[in-house]
Amino acid sequence: MPAIEQSRRLVTEIPGPASLELTKRRAAAVSAGVGMTMPVFAARAAGGIVEDVDGNRLIDLGSGIAVTTIGNSAPRVVDAVRAQVADFTHTCFMVTPYEEYVAVAERLNRIAPGSGEKRSVLFNSGSEAVENAIKIARSYTKKSAVVAFDHAYHGRTNMTMALTAKSMPYKSGFGPFAPEIYRAPLSYPFRDGLIDKEMATDGELAARRAIEIIAKQVGADNLAAVIIEPIQGEGGFIVPAEGFLPALLSWCRENNVVFIADEVQTGIARTGAMFACEHESIEPDLICIAKGIADGLPLSAVTGRADVMDAPHPSGVGGTYGGNPLACAAALATLDTIEADGLIERARQIERLMKDRLHALQASDDRIGDVRGRGAMIAVEFVKPDSAEPDAKLTNALATAAHAAGVIVLTAGTFGNVVRFLPPLTITDDLLNEGLDVLTGALAEL
Repeated sequence: MPAIEQSRRLVTEIPGPASLELTKRRAAAVSAGVGMTMPVFAARAAGGIVEDVDGNRLIDLGSGIAVTTIGNSAPRVVDAVRAQVADFTHTCFMVTPYEEYVAVAERLNRIAPGSGEKRSVLFNSGSEAVENAIKIARSYTKKSAVVAFDHAYHGRTNMTMALTAKSMPYKSGFGPFAPEIYRAPLSYPFRDGLIDKEMATDGELAARRAIEIIAKQVGADNLAAVIIEPIQGEGGFIVPAEGFLPALLSWCRENNVVFIADEVQTGIARTGAMFACEHESIEPDLICIAKGIADGLPLSAVTGRADVMDAPHPSGVGGTYGGNPLACAAALATLDTIEADGLIERARQIERLMKDRLHALQASDDRIGDVRGRGAMIAVEFVKPDSAEPDAKLTNALATAAHAAGVIVLTAGTFGNVVRFLPPLTITDDLLNEGLDVLTGALAEL
């Protein structure tokens, strides 16, 4: 059992005096460019609880932005990392390789969608995985253009900022960006439905809209890759209409365009499948993996078709820390935990519990425009009453109220009007219900 009692407890106001003191030190030492959701400093965390330096226990509905999917400080991960750190911490896989890297690659090749031969390469962050997937696609196709989608988020490096749709806070003032990046319309059922009911429910129709723009404005002969999040993350947990992703993949296959699924936020059991692509039985050419793969240690990967993955010349991809042995040990233990503890099914249970609660709330509150998501990746989009106008002010006020009451929630969405829930899969039903009780009460007061 987790070492920290799995209950919410407030012994000070949020933030407490020790956190306030650390906030002063942070302001004096850390770049002002680094944001902060809550001015609360963590001391310990386990399961569904984060304990702060003042002794407050907070319900964690964020998982460090979908990272601690199996719960913080998961026992198998702690044991695996302790054993590995005693053996060696680093040699660089490109200098003297080690078995742990190979074992992670083998495991990812086995669990990723697709029956054909696969290969993997390991990096440190989601941005690096995306960046390298683009490199691999360009090397394979000998073409340069890349298409991303409205509301997309793919990272903060120069290339991935170009792929990301939202200007503030991700892109504004940081250009010029990498060239040959184009944007296509996403299937966004809630907002599409305000204009065209058929477009909202017919994914193939929404895909045709995107493909027509891609074909006219970019041209398949110039296009190396299409990159898409099967469920958008920062964009607000947008689940495309059924049929959208398969139609897009089919067009890519017909036109020698590499289909890249960015599963950085959706992957590794988060959505009630190991990968979100599995919900529509699609097999991407390349998958970008990070966040939940190593329970908080920095690790990412690109996994995909062997012929595509083997296209770059030797030493064309890699990096000093990519596939660090500590992170690899954590990843293997994470995957063992998901399998042994039935956490994919647990993600589906969390979806049922959360959607039942949130749909009931939506029925009595016209400020809730949409409830959506899969598994333990659920979002609520807030609008002004009697309209579909995004209500960012209400969203921020609700998040602030939840934080003050000891519940960690995150906001998202192009319009800043989405509260997103990413609880660890090991959270108890009691904690989950209590967190939702706090939000329901705060929403009523607002």
